[in-house]
Amino acid sequence: MGVTGGQISPVRSRERFLLGEPVEGSVRGPILNSWMRSRMLGLSPEQTDLPYTDDFDPDSRLVRAAAPVLDQLQTRFSGSQMNISLADGNGTVLQRRFGEPALAGRLPPIQSVPGFVFAERYAGTNGIGLALAERRLCQVYGAEHFAERSQANACSAIPIRDQFSGHIVGVLCFGYPRGYEDPSLPVLVRRAAESIERRIMEQSSARERALLRTYLDARLRARGGESGDDGQLIALDELTDGGLDLQDQMVLKARATELICSPQRAAVEVSLSHGRGVTLLSSPVTSLSGVEGVVVEAVLTGESPPAHHLAASKHTASALGALSLAATEHADALPWHLAEAAADRAAAARSAASGAPDSPGAPDGAPADAPGAVVRGLVLVGEPEVGKYAVAARRRLELLAEASTRIGTTLDVSRTAWELAETAVPRLADYVTVDLPGAVLRGEESADPQADLRRTVVHGIRDDCPFYPVGHQVRLDPGTPHMRCLEGEPAVLETDLQATTPAWMVPGLDHARGILAHDVHSMICVPLLARGVLLGIATFYRSEDPAPFGDDDTRLAQELAARAALCIDNARRYTREHTLALALQRSLLPRGLPEQGAVEVAHHYLPAESGVGGDWFDVIPLSGTRVALLVGDVVGHGLHAAATMGRLRIAARNFAELELAPDELLTHLDNLLVRLDREEEDASATGSNGIVGATCLYAVYDPTSQVCTMARAGHPPPALVDPDGRVTFPDLPPGPPLGLGGLPFETAEIRLPEHSTLVLYTDGLVDDRHRDIDVALDQLRDALAHPDRRPEDTCRAVIEAVAPEHPGDDIALLVARTRTVPADRIATWDLPPDPSLVADIRSAATRRLAEWGLEELSFAAELMLSELVTNAVRYGSEPIQVRLIHDRSLICEVSDGSSTAPHLRRAATTDEGGRGLFLVAQLSQAWGARYTPHGKVIWAECALDAA
Repeated sequence: MGVTGGQISPVRSRERFLLGEPVEGSVRGPILNSWMRSRMLGLSPEQTDLPYTDDFDPDSRLVRAAAPVLDQLQTRFSGSQMNISLADGNGTVLQRRFGEPALAGRLPPIQSVPGFVFAERYAGTNGIGLALAERRLCQVYGAEHFAERSQANACSAIPIRDQFSGHIVGVLCFGYPRGYEDPSLPVLVRRAAESIERRIMEQSSARERALLRTYLDARLRARGGESGDDGQLIALDELTDGGLDLQDQMVLKARATELICSPQRAAVEVSLSHGRGVTLLSSPVTSLSGVEGVVVEAVLTGESPPAHHLAASKHTASALGALSLAATEHADALPWHLAEAAADRAAAARSAASGAPDSPGAPDGAPADAPGAVVRGLVLVGEPEVGKYAVAARRRLELLAEASTRIGTTLDVSRTAWELAETAVPRLADYVTVDLPGAVLRGEESADPQADLRRTVVHGIRDDCPFYPVGHQVRLDPGTPHMRCLEGEPAVLETDLQATTPAWMVPGLDHARGILAHDVHSMICVPLLARGVLLGIATFYRSEDPAPFGDDDTRLAQELAARAALCIDNARRYTREHTLALALQRSLLPRGLPEQGAVEVAHHYLPAESGVGGDWFDVIPLSGTRVALLVGDVVGHGLHAAATMGRLRIAARNFAELELAPDELLTHLDNLLVRLDREEEDASATGSNGIVGATCLYAVYDPTSQVCTMARAGHPPPALVDPDGRVTFPDLPPGPPLGLGGLPFETAEIRLPEHSTLVLYTDGLVDDRHRDIDVALDQLRDALAHPDRRPEDTCRAVIEAVAPEHPGDDIALLVARTRTVPADRIATWDLPPDPSLVADIRSAATRRLAEWGLEELSFAAELMLSELVTNAVRYGSEPIQVRLIHDRSLICEVSDGSSTAPHLRRAATTDEGGRGLFLVAQLSQAWGARYTPHGKVIWAECALDAA
């Protein structure tokens, strides 16, 4: 809340805040945060006293740079009530200017005399203190000030930075009456601060030029002012016989910058391209004004250079001047090499050219072209502190380049957060914590990150990190840097945690003391934002490095966090899609195996690490105690593959219910997939993934005959384990993959002795790019060569022994151990098409039921057999056969040579017939018809407890 309707005072909001009432949404965020900090510090709104110190430099670099700018501002605001203040980086006022000079006599000392400290921890919310806390342009209006004494005023303040280091060295603040607000005032404040920053840079440029002049003068004095030839001081291009390419120049300047960081003498060997090398020698130099710096020369010792290099002294000095100019022009990335210095350096070199004597690098009395002469070329001149900033800048760029390859190597949310921390430690921070909402870890967007924020990463230079452990639920208090990031601030920098405990640490002081005990002195808190979604918070701490975090570090942390946030969001979206696909796939797979007596079966499903695929399996009970076993694999991964798998599985189950033979079922699936693929053509044209095919293996096992009929469509053959442990892979007709259309499928029949094991699997089990398929099949054969295992144990053993450690494709495994129906539980009668024999069949069936102890089912069985046999005699053809099977239910089957199936209908009251199948349906729990190569079978099942 600021200027609203001409009024500049959120008075009511401030009163409500002081009474402890909520004011969120009615006050600007920076102001509310400052109010909270002021209250946590125990400041009183009525407080009038501020610390005063006279221990400041009235002629500092900042004051000298700002003086002309302040003079211009004072002239511009002449006659007005504008109060212009210049404070240092601690909030101590160094200069005051007034548009109306008489104001200085009418205002109290706290508003007119330099030396008072307006840091937020002393003065509460005010322009100078808020600009230092927020590290940006800030405006405070009337009652937004925390202290009562400032209620009638408004102010605009902006930090002043040293452009070399990025550190805040001061604050420029405009104070004015509440009614003096003007929209152009923030622009003027910003331009004035930029002018002061440029003048600070010019001061550094002048210091560097003075160092260069001192260096050149020293060389002249070392030669005693004598004229003569100097073939030993030459340009680096000539020094290396053919010039330096850009890479060589970068290498030399980078190493020279590192040498400038230390004021001590040093020498390093530098290897260049094409086997060349030079020695860089650094020496301290002090200008006449007392500025201390370092000069770095490239030194080559050994055989003398070619004759054309031994130029006159004038040419040598010109080469020095050209080299010093080139060193400036080619070091754009080094901040202290300014264009303003280039002209002075060249001029200094030209002035030296008038009388350049012998090179001071040559031994006394040694001719310039003598073997073993020392050849030198100037590389850089600068101040150590500036060199440190340049090295730090280059290392920040290197860290960003490294982050692009280290962060986001996987699509795992937690791993990506760890990669952010591992990249930042120790090159940016000593400790890093990352807090993410639980919803983000699950792949979702968090509706309220504050409510479910969990510590996801704690990483540092030491194992005993003084922070809450991974998994801890983080609760944030108002006003903390973390909460401010969650509320929308791009970054929060705390530069000094040790000198005075920040107000936001007071509520959790015990935990804060544990952190400070590890010498943590500064921190940066950055939100993890990607595509407008808040994903969490990353916090960087520094303890071992004595230099606190600065604005450059903050920007680097923001860049790292932005890259990590994008990778985390990608991982989150992948996790969400993977979870949805996995949930869809699991919902489409069998949740439990149906009851049946033909086989003892177990299954295992293992999804791929890279994404959910389209593998499926199924166990389908069929009539006559038979069972169908099915495995399949849709090509591709993701939701589309999972959805296609579900459609094929449902279709396969429906086709199986129609009692289709394996080859016919695969033909229907093939036709279905062709139709689906055509439907997807338009979607594929717009970028969606179309269906490209599937494989399938379908087997039907009959425990009454122990015959298994199988057909496959581009699928790996099953494994067969005999009761004695011998493992084979039956050579089934391969068949084309589903989706090609128009190609036939073939079936194969195999007799399976009782307690044989049939193993069906998808290609993800044996197909791995890191392993030959023959090796995988041998491993499968060894794992299956244990016929005494239960199917569950076989599944487990196969997955452990054969499945890849990191499966790139789904694995579906189905293990079935065969059973048989004992011969004494099957009764079969062949009969001619004679209606008079129906009674004999009823009598024989009744006797067999009595033998089985199923007398209670005799009535129902007699009626069903009577109707079914009568229909076969009347409407069917030979051969006619009746079969009773005593299994989990009583199964009555009547087969004949006709392919015409009966249909259930509701007979009218006047119809003489048509009620037979209706009676069968009422007396049985299930009934139906299936076709055989020689006709059809009408069957009905009656539950054993139906009586």
